[in-house]
Amino acid sequence: MRTPWRVAVVGGGIAGLAAAVRLRDQAPAGTEITVYEQSGATGGKLRTGELAGSPVEFGAESFLMRDPAGGESAAVALVRRLGLADRIVHPTVGQAALVVDGTLRPIPGGTLVGVPGDLDRVASVARPAADADPDEGRPLLGAADDVAVGALVRARFGDEVVDRLVDPMLGGVYAGRADDLSLVTTMPALARAARVAHTLVGAVRAAQAAAPRAPGAPVFGTLAGGLSTLVDAAVAASGATIRTNAAVRELNPAGDGWRLTVGPTRDAELVDVDAVVLAVPARPAARLLAGTAPQVAAAVGGLDYASVALVTLALPEPALPELSGFLVPSTEGLLVKASTFFTTKWGHLRRADGLALVRASVGRYGDTEQLQRPDADLAATVHRELSAVLGAPLPAPVAGHVQRWGGSLPQYTPGHAVRVATARGALRAAHPTLTLAGAGYDGVGIPVCVRSGATAAEEIITALGGSGS
Repeated sequence: MRTPWRVAVVGGGIAGLAAAVRLRDQAPAGTEITVYEQSGATGGKLRTGELAGSPVEFGAESFLMRDPAGGESAAVALVRRLGLADRIVHPTVGQAALVVDGTLRPIPGGTLVGVPGDLDRVASVARPAADADPDEGRPLLGAADDVAVGALVRARFGDEVVDRLVDPMLGGVYAGRADDLSLVTTMPALARAARVAHTLVGAVRAAQAAAPRAPGAPVFGTLAGGLSTLVDAAVAASGATIRTNAAVRELNPAGDGWRLTVGPTRDAELVDVDAVVLAVPARPAARLLAGTAPQVAAAVGGLDYASVALVTLALPEPALPELSGFLVPSTEGLLVKASTFFTTKWGHLRRADGLALVRASVGRYGDTEQLQRPDADLAATVHRELSAVLGAPLPAPVAGHVQRWGGSLPQYTPGHAVRVATARGALRAAHPTLTLAGAGYDGVGIPVCVRSGATAAEEIITALGGSGS
């Protein structure tokens, strides 16, 4: 093996950058790290832009402050590692609403991603079934079982709780539907509790108790100046060579390492490295693995993705409720599935001139036809629907922006976690210097992706012979 090590990170999103930072921190001094990013910029779905003179997120908006066990999330740990902790800010308005029968109703507290731990508290938005949640003398979930979230909640609480509460909450995160999404992957704490608890209310309460939150402790955070500052700081801290507009088209074994084919066919560049972190979506990863690990490629390549569009409007002095935003159940028949009142939710973004930034998310899994509308049509529809929900016409926007994220949100069907674990086990046994990282495998959200990238880097370091620290 050559010295120093040469490691390629394929994919410059936050998972790939987290992998690069961990490699720099723990691999031997002098390790050569190169990040290959197909697009023209690093950061993936972390992208801060500007609208009407204000910073605004065109992708991910915030990160969870805590991990599932109640400790500091991987995103916060990375922020601290990068020296950005003093930039963390929290929402100044936390209450959000649901659109129910065309009107806004506060989202009830005490739920876990919409699944209630107290049925009385959700009665204002959804009526549980009359015979809801009986104790049948056995755990809700077998030791190795996985089910769709919707199937479990419908069976225990009835349709309204799913359609009006759980589905829009999950849809706001995954752009998918509760009846399709894996409980184990999307709600792992609840899945663990359901293997012991005899009722769903009991499982929710047990999951909440396992990760207690101090009263008043913030749930979400972001960075003053935008999440692109996190991207820039990670790039700098990694000390990696960043190659943008550099598509990796082939990946093949070469001696004890790997050979990457980078760039266009007519002018391809061949690069030899000792190890590779594949931090790209599942389907591109499957294409790169097809020749070397066809069974792994088949296992991960079947993952489907949803597309979304984010429409941001700059509105002069609109009459907005004191809410962070709202979610829209699919049963309401609106194109908008969620909206965030940025300048209400985030106090550091409020402007003295009263200009408000409002963002709407458009697109649910399988609903690609609606996303094919022109930008102006999407923006006009969002403006019209927001006005209808708020009960009064909004002022005409002074500026707008449409950000399309095609195939961006993984759709984890039941059994996803087992499929990924099996695929990773097979890959580790055959090719320990090749690892997978990112949302396609471990879940969405900045903390999950950071942890996934860091874990992949640690596996590479172990496979190559340990750290230099």
